[in-house]
Amino acid sequence: MSLSKSKIIETLRGVIYFAKGDNIIDLGMLDELEVSESSIIFRLIFPKLGEPAVNIVSNAATKALHEAFGSDIEIKITPITEKEKGRGPLAGVRNIIAIASGKGGVGKSTVAANLAIALSRTGSMVGLVDADIYGPSIPMMFGVEGQSPAMTEREGKPFIVPIEKFGIKLLSIGFFVDTDKPLVWRGPMATSALNQLLSDADWGVLDYLVIDLPPGTGDIQLTLAQSYSVTGAVVVTTPQKVAFADVKRAATMFRQDKLKIPLLGLIENMAYFIPDDMPDKKYYIFGKGHGEIFADSLQIPLLGQIPIVEKITTSGDTGSPIALDEDSPIAKAFMEVAIRVKNIIKENKS
Repeated sequence: MSLSKSKIIETLRGVIYFAKGDNIIDLGMLDELEVSESSIIFRLIFPKLGEPAVNIVSNAATKALHEAFGSDIEIKITPITEKEKGRGPLAGVRNIIAIASGKGGVGKSTVAANLAIALSRTGSMVGLVDADIYGPSIPMMFGVEGQSPAMTEREGKPFIVPIEKFGIKLLSIGFFVDTDKPLVWRGPMATSALNQLLSDADWGVLDYLVIDLPPGTGDIQLTLAQSYSVTGAVVVTTPQKVAFADVKRAATMFRQDKLKIPLLGLIENMAYFIPDDMPDKKYYIFGKGHGEIFADSLQIPLLGQIPIVEKITTSGDTGSPIALDEDSPIAKAFMEVAIRVKNIIKENKS
């Protein structure tokens, strides 16, 4: 059977990259296809090369081509990354930081929003993805509820343009659904939404892309770990032991052999209470020293202890994250966390 590029492309259209739920041709993964009388040579572009899907997709492509054109045909497939190709919506993103917790109610989204602000205040270019699919809160925290991202087109493919507020590029599933109604989604729908927020958006050049994960250890966490090059994860807990028990499971998930996302450290949220009329007082209403104990048990740094103040609630409800208030003790705490996170990432890469 004669070899033609059109027939080869049509054959490869049957090879699915399940992490993104489509075939490798429509996903634009085929690169530099070379065809001779007895050989087919091309490259396949992946978000990263450490995932099992690289071998699975490459083997599936080889099998499909041998079945279509005969087992005597030489097939050479070279996997490369999107960054190597110098393209892809995340090619300009230097670091991805996942914000995780084992349970809801520990203030994870508040930490993600204010850490993004603090990183931006250090002079970095920052984006924030609200990947908490079932409870998106970032639009409210940034005062952009009801807004819709614009669309742009690049190389014939449409891309979402993140909304910008306070110098942060923002995307949330809350921009695309009715947040007054519950999302009743199975795992594949949730992971598809995550992929759209990351891979179908025009993020441009960023120093840090902060991702607010849903609580727990589900499909969203697995998809992020297996399909994207995550620089590291920050785990958030409150001082109670029951909260840390769930956080410990979340931290352990990132240390599994198939995931291996570095743990940058632990943030103890609601560590102590500061009254507005007595800013020098600290009341450890949930107990003192738990953050250090929790971090030591995980063998990771304690990045910071975030206090409770009345303004942290009102600032989130009014769409102005408290880290914007330079005089706030919480803003100062988040700045310290941001600097520590940057230094740890720098040390890990050196």
